[in-house]
Amino acid sequence: MAYIDFWPAGDCDVEAASRFHNARLCGKPTISIFDFDIDISISHYFRCDPFRLASTELSITMALRLSSLARRATVGRTFASAAGLDRMQTAESFETVLDKFAEIRACAVLRTATSDDCPKAMTAAIDGGFKICEFTLTTPNCLHHLADFRTKYAGSDVMIGCGTILTPEDAAAAVDAGSEFIITPVMLPDVIKWCKDRNIVCIPGCQTPTELVMAYRHGAPLQKLFPGVAGGPGWVKAVSSALPFLAINPTSGVDLDNAGDFLRMGAASVGLVAPLFDPEAIGRGDFDQISKNAAKVMANVREVGPRIRK
Repeated sequence: MAYIDFWPAGDCDVEAASRFHNARLCGKPTISIFDFDIDISISHYFRCDPFRLASTELSITMALRLSSLARRATVGRTFASAAGLDRMQTAESFETVLDKFAEIRACAVLRTATSDDCPKAMTAAIDGGFKICEFTLTTPNCLHHLADFRTKYAGSDVMIGCGTILTPEDAAAAVDAGSEFIITPVMLPDVIKWCKDRNIVCIPGCQTPTELVMAYRHGAPLQKLFPGVAGGPGWVKAVSSALPFLAINPTSGVDLDNAGDFLRMGAASVGLVAPLFDPEAIGRGDFDQISKNAAKVMANVREVGPRIRK
């Protein structure tokens, strides 16, 4: 963990300085801001120049993160009041996330090569009918876009989460940006525990029945099947029948046509990646095609209907 220290310069607001004094920053591309008072606008921060940055320069990444936090102040205040310093969420919010997955049963999983394509592609998926959306950390400016969408869709029936989480620090940064759930590409007990301790739904990536069970035992209420397995829906049926306490969420191998088959065979929900966010369509700027893909797969999912939680 690397720290950035601030102190008052000139006749600046000492109270404001105190609030900023404990701001801490993870020393990695995906950063996490702790104890940051988002009621103070970033424009005011720079205009008044109340603090001097010690031992490092303010990076573009830092500026983007701070700007993102400031823009979501209205929504973020709700998160902050519930989470406190430790990001603790409520048992009710935990159940709400699980209820949403049981109702909708499909998540749009987005990774794009460019930052500009990210909001356009996710908006197209939502316009096509998706209500659960996952921004992945491999997308440039992922948390910046996630925070924007949490503000844009505040009060709606759209739920936003973050994927490709590899550490508790990644998870903290995602929650600070407004993520309502956490998804990891592999089974990471430390991330699962961090989320469980804070009433945050964690959906870890698992590749074998053993990993699925271990994720469940560590406290993951949903388990992501990744990468795809031979047999597809049949494999899910065999495993979910033998281990009915699992709630399996296949992603890799799920397409616009077989998503309903996975659900009929016992999957709790599914994730759509490249078949939904067709890279060629995104490359040529054809976001209408993304909306059409979304409408097609969601129609197949709705035919199966909601899942009754066990």
